Amino acid sequence: MIVGVIKEIKNNEFRVAMTPSGAEQMVAHGHTVIIEKTGGEGSGFTDDMYVEAGAQIGATAADVFAKADMIMKVKEPQPSEYDMIRPGQVLFTYFHFAAEEVLTHAMIKSNSIDIAYETVETPSRSLPLLVPMSEVAGRMAVQEGAKYLEKTFGGCGKLLAGVPGVEPANVLVIGGGIVGTQAAKVAAGVGANVTIVDISLDRLRYLDDIMPANVSTVMSSPHNIRKMLPNVDLLVGAVLIPGAKAPKLVTADMIKLMKKGSVIVDVAIDQGGCVETSHATTHEDPIYDVDGVIHYCVANIPGAVAYTSTKALTNATLPYALQLADKGWKKALEENADLAKGANIIEGKVTYKGVCDAFGMDYTDINTLL
Repeated sequence: MIVGVIKEIKNNEFRVAMTPSGAEQMVAHGHTVIIEKTGGEGSGFTDDMYVEAGAQIGATAADVFAKADMIMKVKEPQPSEYDMIRPGQVLFTYFHFAAEEVLTHAMIKSNSIDIAYETVETPSRSLPLLVPMSEVAGRMAVQEGAKYLEKTFGGCGKLLAGVPGVEPANVLVIGGGIVGTQAAKVAAGVGANVTIVDISLDRLRYLDDIMPANVSTVMSSPHNIRKMLPNVDLLVGAVLIPGAKAPKLVTADMIKLMKKGSVIVDVAIDQGGCVETSHATTHEDPIYDVDGVIHYCVANIPGAVAYTSTKALTNATLPYALQLADKGWKKALEENADLAKGANIIEGKVTYKGVCDAFGMDYTDINTLL
């Protein structure tokens, strides 16, 4: 199979879908790998590194799209790329369709095979291709939140960790999954007072056991969130319903309860955000103010630490990419139920229920197409 890797063009997206090490393994399986020129430079990987690994260099994205049987990306196709996608071509990337209706219709029209990293799911309900980026995003959420609490960025001027004689900041993490757990670890590690809310009592019991003493767990409810908001300095939105739009757990009215200069980092923005006042921002223009509360809603947070993110992503995606390349998409999905759950749109048919529910579309069971 010819596997193409495209240079990302989303605002300040420096990741790339495959490292030179990943390319070497793909070539060792007998496949041709074409990397768009300078595609890996943002992550610290030169064209020469890819050539040494056995890959070829494509002059433009159009060249790579024209030749490749499967395209690997990090972020969803951008509008300028829609017309390059061929019927029957496999696209393996993050899509987050339920938050992007225009993208969804474009991929339906393309008649391509769209397999989404974020909905590949194991029997234990783990999302193996989302986990590494969730780990990065969760840790970075606190890093970015701490920065925007600084007065120079419009924050309240509070140090997350505090100092002897001055209390630390209060951090509220909504959602106790991978993102929330990583955010809480980092915030607690620097000394902040941290509260995690979640709707799963079993998850809260687990977090209560593993977290340090400066982390509290509370059952998530509108009442409990509303009660805590007046004292929150940093709120991290870490809610995920796989493949579906995130629920709005913090309403516009609730924002008015928060202190001026407090910060919201809505990591759920890829799926529409879990804060009603959230809308997607970019690394170039990352924040905006609503009722005196700073909102940081960058939709590709891990792109800022591209070297770490690219290596972590390739570690997770490469085994699945090799199955798609070795067996072809249909046989790979037939033989791997986890990978089959990544199928979102197949040759114009929507095969992921969360996407259908988001836009009122007809659902097609993937098994009927295999």
